[in-house]
Amino acid sequence: MTGKPAAERRTGLLNGFAAYGMWGLVPLFWPLLKPAGAVEILAHRMVWSLLFVAAALLFIRRWAWLGELLRQPRKLALITVAAAVITVNWGVYIWSVNSGHVVEASLGYFINPLVTIAMGVLLLKERLRPAQWAAVGVGAAAVLVLTVGYGQPPWISLCLAFSFATYGLVKKKVNLGGVESLAAETAIQFLPALGYLLWLSGRGDSTFAAEGAGHAALLAATGIVTALPLVCFGAAAIRVPLSTLGLLQYLAPVFQFLLGILYFKEAMPPERWAGFALVWLALTLLTWDALRTARRGARAPAGKTGVTGASVPAAGTVSTGSVPAAAEAGRLEARP
Repeated sequence: MTGKPAAERRTGLLNGFAAYGMWGLVPLFWPLLKPAGAVEILAHRMVWSLLFVAAALLFIRRWAWLGELLRQPRKLALITVAAAVITVNWGVYIWSVNSGHVVEASLGYFINPLVTIAMGVLLLKERLRPAQWAAVGVGAAAVLVLTVGYGQPPWISLCLAFSFATYGLVKKKVNLGGVESLAAETAIQFLPALGYLLWLSGRGDSTFAAEGAGHAALLAATGIVTALPLVCFGAAAIRVPLSTLGLLQYLAPVFQFLLGILYFKEAMPPERWAGFALVWLALTLLTWDALRTARRGARAPAGKTGVTGASVPAAGTVSTGSVPAAAEAGRLEARP
């Protein structure tokens, strides 16, 4: 990565900002699709995403992976699980934004790295460094504080964080490129989504044709909104270090949080500020530990990193081992 020309690194950085910027500003898009409900928007997103990604794959002539995937039932099963989990994630996120819970949704993506690390310990038997244990502990305290503040657990945040962390874990096991994986997942989603839209239209409850050409065009644009950030992320992932992507990933929830309080005018009582402050403290610990570990790994002789424990995942992936492989950064994740 260090040998890449400066122009390549700049291009990667710009693509990274574009990807996470689009994911961060997406709360501005979903309300434009009203009066469509969250489930109708979700179904359109599934249908149009497949069409958009299929067109992209046709253009770049990248189909060899499909035959290989069809010959591997285990991978197909994992893709099905990934499709189910990301359906929950997308649906909850769209509903939360259009129901006035943008701040709570942003919290889900703030705590996602903490949940991902916890899952690495519980499911992959990874070992954590002391700073990572401290970050997870502070994150758990933040959830308790927010539970008091909300009067109940922050279910939206927890659902988004756990669904996306599970999605990252499954994607790691699938080991399929991002565009290809999204195509496979949306292919599984396509028929149920299309069936729902046809059923909705048959009942006369569909908004696609009832609200004018502009509304129909916006619903069709859900495919572009889903796929375009992934293209930018892919361009960034092969050009900038994983540590840089790990820092850039916080742009999305930061933008969402700021939109929630400044644009959507959501309430932020003191106890909620306290909970978010604890989350940000946990992420600061996590980021500091990750950067320190990366520097140690860079100074170590080839093949002897001298670092143990789970690494901080970027963009929702779960990475095992001492230092995250560059290939992990190449995973394209279906963000909200």
